[in-house]
Amino acid sequence: MIQAQYKKYVLQFKRPSGTSRGILTQKETWFLIVREGNHFGVGECGVLKGLSVDNEADYEEQLKWVCANVNLGQDALWEALVNFPSIQFGVEQAFISLKRPDPLVLFPSAFTDKERPIPINGLVWMGDEHFMHEQIAQKLKAGFRCIKMKIGAIDFETELQLLASIRKQYQKDVIELRVDANGAFDKEDALKKLEALASYDIHSIEQPIAPKNDVHMAKLCSQTPIPIALDEELIGITNYNAKKDLLNTIKPQYIILKPSLIGGYKGAGEWISLANDLNIPWWVTSALESNIGLNAIAQWTYTLNNPLPQGLGTGSLYTNNFDSPLTVSAGKLYYRKVVPWQKNLIAKLCT
Repeated sequence: MIQAQYKKYVLQFKRPSGTSRGILTQKETWFLIVREGNHFGVGECGVLKGLSVDNEADYEEQLKWVCANVNLGQDALWEALVNFPSIQFGVEQAFISLKRPDPLVLFPSAFTDKERPIPINGLVWMGDEHFMHEQIAQKLKAGFRCIKMKIGAIDFETELQLLASIRKQYQKDVIELRVDANGAFDKEDALKKLEALASYDIHSIEQPIAPKNDVHMAKLCSQTPIPIALDEELIGITNYNAKKDLLNTIKPQYIILKPSLIGGYKGAGEWISLANDLNIPWWVTSALESNIGLNAIAQWTYTLNNPLPQGLGTGSLYTNNFDSPLTVSAGKLYYRKVVPWQKNLIAKLCT
């Protein structure tokens, strides 16, 4: 018999982090711990308020239901949790973890065994001009060759000046620039803004306008001078045919996969299969999980053999994250076996 429990954990940001939805100072997450005999498994259920479609009012009740019905098994639980994609992902992680000799090595590979890295982008958070310049300088010094800059929260002209200052010093063959608008542009002037951004050799822009505007987004994708990557657009779409219809309608240049927000490995895998059929490139992004969730995403991502820089490596944002072997060096994410996980981590989560 499998037993299960859950535990709430509040991650504290080292510094308030700005997005187009406001300033983040902390993030609530939940851990699902399963055990069978002397074996343990752990999964993180990460929620982003204002972005996740999980019903927040019933969230803890749903976790209680999962624990009471854990012996239904991974597949049955996943199907029953269609309205709680982050819990779907936590269930997947926990059951895979339970089966492994090391519960924190979910997908053994050259990433975990031979320290082969995953190329990632360096994330620059929104803030005032000085703070954003400071972050950019830090990322470049740290060896990143792909930088993702959040835009849409401060004055657009200031953001253009920041991009101009980067391009003045670093051409596109030296630094790849991605921008993420988080749906902040108005439909009426989005194309005009994309045309302005195009002057700076932008690799791609994530979600320029708000999701659920399929006609406008399709038109934008057909006219844009900058490749558009769908991000929030994928959240809340659980039916396979609906996923297929969305990609066929909008015809994006890229899609971005956040397992915590789209039903974990299985949900993301459906998007990947459809995108591959339509020759739409994609990459994987974490969603501010702790190092436990990031670890589960990173190990899976490595097995996908995607050569593009991935959106991983946010574990350093928090003051109370868990020590882990995940290390960022020269713009790449490594699993350093010489750096142990926090001693008795799972036992600590169970108390």
